[in-house]
Amino acid sequence: MAAPDLFSQHAVRDDAVPQGGRECAPFPACSAPLLPGGLPYAKMAAPGGSSARALVQYVVLRGDLQREPLSWPLGALVAQACHAALAVVHAHYGQADTGAYLAEGGSMRTVVLEALDEGALKTLAETLKQHNIDHKVWIEQPENIATCIALRPYPKEEVHQHLKKFKLLK
Repeated sequence: MAAPDLFSQHAVRDDAVPQGGRECAPFPACSAPLLPGGLPYAKMAAPGGSSARALVQYVVLRGDLQREPLSWPLGALVAQACHAALAVVHAHYGQADTGAYLAEGGSMRTVVLEALDEGALKTLAETLKQHNIDHKVWIEQPENIATCIALRPYPKEEVHQHLKKFKLLK
C-alpha cells in the first residue's frame, strides 16, 4: 500500500467531513471550502510551489534553553518550535496567506531564529503585538515559561524588519 500524500488532502479526517459536503466545518478557525483537487486555496499558489510573494513562517526559539544551566535536550527544543508553529497555523487557518503557504506543500519556507533569553522573546512578542502581526507565544507547561514564538505565514517583506536582529538558530 502506498503512503498517503499528506499535501493532497485537506487536514480533515475522512470521518469528520459531513457526508456529501466539501466544507471543513469541524475546524472552528477554518472557513475555507475545498477546491477541486482537495486543497483549500489550491489556485492561490503558483505552479511549482513558488509564488509572486515569498511566504515564510518565522519561528523564534529561546537559545538559552539549550545552554547551561537549563540544558534542554534537542528533542524538547524541536517540540517547542513545532507546538508554536502548529498552534499559530491552526489559529489563523482561515487567512489567505496561511492557506497559500500550506498549499506549497514541500516548498514551504520556514526560518528558525534564536532569541537570547525569555526577556528577548517577550520584547519581540510586544513588538509584534504593537504592529498587529499575528503570532503565538508558546508557554510550556507545567513550567509556565515562554519558550518560542511563531508567526503565521506572511510575505517576508511584511515582517522581516521586526526579526532582522535575530540570528539563525544553531
